[in-house]
Amino acid sequence: MNDKNLVTCNKVFKHGRDKMKQYSAPFDVVDDILKKTQQEIENMPPINILVVGKTGVGKSTLINHLFRDNLAETGVGKPVTQHLRKITKQYMPLNLYDTRGLEMDARVQAEIQTEIFELIDEHQGTEEAIQFVYYCVNAFSNRIEELEIKFINKLAKKTPVILVLTQSIQGRTDYFQASLETLNLHVAAIQQVMAKPFVINDEVTVEPFGLKELLDKSFELVPTDRYHTLNNIQIVDLKRKVAAARKWTTGYITSTFGIGFVPIPFADASLLVPMQVTMLAHITAIFGIAMDQSTLVSLIGAVGGTSSATFLGRTIVSNAFKFMPGVGTIVGGLISGATASTITSALGFSYIEVLTLLVKQEKVGTLNIRALQKMMVKQFKKQLNRRKDAINTDEVVLEKSKMKNIFTQATRILRQSLNK
Repeated sequence: MNDKNLVTCNKVFKHGRDKMKQYSAPFDVVDDILKKTQQEIENMPPINILVVGKTGVGKSTLINHLFRDNLAETGVGKPVTQHLRKITKQYMPLNLYDTRGLEMDARVQAEIQTEIFELIDEHQGTEEAIQFVYYCVNAFSNRIEELEIKFINKLAKKTPVILVLTQSIQGRTDYFQASLETLNLHVAAIQQVMAKPFVINDEVTVEPFGLKELLDKSFELVPTDRYHTLNNIQIVDLKRKVAAARKWTTGYITSTFGIGFVPIPFADASLLVPMQVTMLAHITAIFGIAMDQSTLVSLIGAVGGTSSATFLGRTIVSNAFKFMPGVGTIVGGLISGATASTITSALGFSYIEVLTLLVKQEKVGTLNIRALQKMMVKQFKKQLNRRKDAINTDEVVLEKSKMKNIFTQATRILRQSLNK
């Protein structure tokens, strides 16, 4: 290695060292993840839903158990017309339009219908176009009025309508649904739903059902560019979130493997950390978790932070191979690429497992940070062990004298760089 190469290598080491100072502590990484998560959500095109039905049919209950953050209670409702209000919430890519109850007299019902049709027409072809309507009917009443039938059919000509039979009891509501199907309503689907446990007496409770099926039908109606938005706001299908997160993580693994081929020591480390931060932010956005800083510090800090994780398994030898022309550069790249891929996959998949548990804990109100922290460490080690065969350093065979020369030169470069 000549003096020119030594100067170049010193610059590269210094660049890598300075770049990594951005992530010198877990808080640095956490702040970046939280900011990028917020940006990710803000960039999602919104889902726009209109909810219609009489007062007391369970519209708010449906929304609170289908979408995150108890939107019907915690969202900000602003009147857009005399009978319509728009409910929104920061970092919630959902515009929910709610109507006054339809049990009013014929004149008021006519006003509400006119306002709804004008709303749909006004936003047609824009970012705020109504994707679909949840028309809610209380299944307990076992009846639907003629005015509602006419309104539903008019509404269905303008935008897809899902007829939601709220407070349904399986078996009992089947007859009501069958009778509705004979009316040839122009709806996209009819779905029975019991959004939350319904206590009949001390011994009998009807368990929730139908929300996942309603969500599946909703996915069929939204444009493909809003799939990730609907996945972010929904809280009923955890498996769907996990599948999406795993798909994105696999994509990042492919990217980091490519970075490992850069024939410059530590340049891959400075690139890997921001990429891993972005990956974790994307996963967090998919799960739609409103995570605070302390929780995230506990999880990321449990595995040493992504900056520390980047250096785990990156030895002087693997970086030194990159200096060697020919064999050294290619083989070194392969080793570093496999290492980068292994670390990134372990980080991503362990984070997904922990967020899955976190969602379950939040649902039952038993959040245990210490248990999540232990699980993060356990899953990270498990994922590393599962993928360690990807790093096959036995492929590298060098003479002892050449290996000693590589160690000597790499160590000298490291000392010169770190002492500056």
